[in-house]
Amino acid sequence: MKKLSRRAVLLGAGGLAGWGLSGLFRPDLPTYAGANRIEAPTGAKILNDASGLSATPIHQHLRVADSDDALIERIRQELLDAREVGRPVNVGAARHSMGGQAIPRNGTAITFDNAGVDVDSENRTFRAHAGARWSDVIAALDPLGWSPKVMQSNNDFGVAATYSVNAHGWPVPFGPMGTTVRSLRMVLPSGDLVTCSPTQNADLFNLGMGGYGLIGVIVDMEVEMVRNTRLIPSFDVMETRKFAENFETAIKDPAVTMAYGRLNVERESFFQKALLVTYRGTDDQSDIPAASGSGWMSRAASRIYRAQLGNETFKSFRWWNETSVGPALGGGEVTRNSLINEPVVTLDDRDPDRTDILHEYFVGLDAFDRFVTACQEVIPASYQEFLNVTLRYVAQDDQSVLSFAKEPRIAAVMSFSQEMTHRAEADHTRMTRELIDRVVDIGGAYYLPYRPHATLDQLTRAYPKAAAFAAAKRDVDRDLVLRNNLWDQYLGRL
Repeated sequence: MKKLSRRAVLLGAGGLAGWGLSGLFRPDLPTYAGANRIEAPTGAKILNDASGLSATPIHQHLRVADSDDALIERIRQELLDAREVGRPVNVGAARHSMGGQAIPRNGTAITFDNAGVDVDSENRTFRAHAGARWSDVIAALDPLGWSPKVMQSNNDFGVAATYSVNAHGWPVPFGPMGTTVRSLRMVLPSGDLVTCSPTQNADLFNLGMGGYGLIGVIVDMEVEMVRNTRLIPSFDVMETRKFAENFETAIKDPAVTMAYGRLNVERESFFQKALLVTYRGTDDQSDIPAASGSGWMSRAASRIYRAQLGNETFKSFRWWNETSVGPALGGGEVTRNSLINEPVVTLDDRDPDRTDILHEYFVGLDAFDRFVTACQEVIPASYQEFLNVTLRYVAQDDQSVLSFAKEPRIAAVMSFSQEMTHRAEADHTRMTRELIDRVVDIGGAYYLPYRPHATLDQLTRAYPKAAAFAAAKRDVDRDLVLRNNLWDQYLGRL
């Protein structure tokens, strides 16, 4: 019998996915009477992102399949052409960000299609070309017994893009993915090709890590890898007030290599219960099977996930399923690569009237209870449909200039379903700003790739080195060729 994937189990597929439950529930969703629907323009000269709310006019969108020397010359030429006419450039991959962070307004948007991955087993690294996605990395590493040390939690994002937004994953006890990059090559706005690492051109390396493509255009990267292993999970349900302590204990256990948590999302008992999932290596590490895909089980899990919309009873059912049925059916062995070999597209709701909006907040372990209280006081009072929160660990990051983890932190990744209306967007903006204020007040930070709801003051409070980043960017890019909405709306105003 095929094992359930992590997503299938934790989204609630356990034993009931094939019943087509999404068709049994008619969500009584909040609506906005008289609200104007957001109509996003489309066309060859318009680029959007995962939110569907970032329709931006561009000059052109180029897909570039070159590699190595040919890629370097192509980048140089595009930067030169753009600089001569004062046109911005930015490079993206999946464009999963939600506020135009990979879109240059009226500029040249570039997507790399060169997906090469070269494995160096002796040095425990792999070289990823600029266009490589994590699915390409897993496909190259898995047959050789290797696994990415840290990657985003889905495999359809770009490797260079992960470094550029300084994303993290749920392997422990690591920091963001950028801390696992040994070196990289990038073309600066001047056209110069530089090699950067924590010891070579370290200032550029630290600016580029979480720099959202504003410092240079990455050509390739040398990234650390670890052994793929056979793992077995443990599931522990507890009161939320006990989560931070138990999570910290799990992180310090050298046998735990993967870990994350969940909280219940029903409005009446919002965030009162926690689930901690940890993975440890099995005694037998021989004959590890090939990494599997998610298949029909994750697609079925997505239907159950969606059935929560406007249905408090089903939110309770999903929590029961996650904490009772799921562990019973999904408690068997699984490989490390199979756990992380999941595409984000399986959760797409395909509803033209709604969009999924992500938030992410980073708080110290000792501030977690105050963070939970803030969420309990802010989120249920909004009109937004809250679907999920996943809790992960991020080790301290002292490299990135725009670091969100100046101490070891819990990362809370939140998923909302928002109506595609101006009134819903206004309500979401109000709620987000209130949450950011509460998080920053307890010493935390919010993540920059999502909706640009924060004020400039909130950004500088969460990222005290933002002005220093902007000044350094102007030194490297005097003509401001590399731009995006993050620069135009925030950093360029500092």
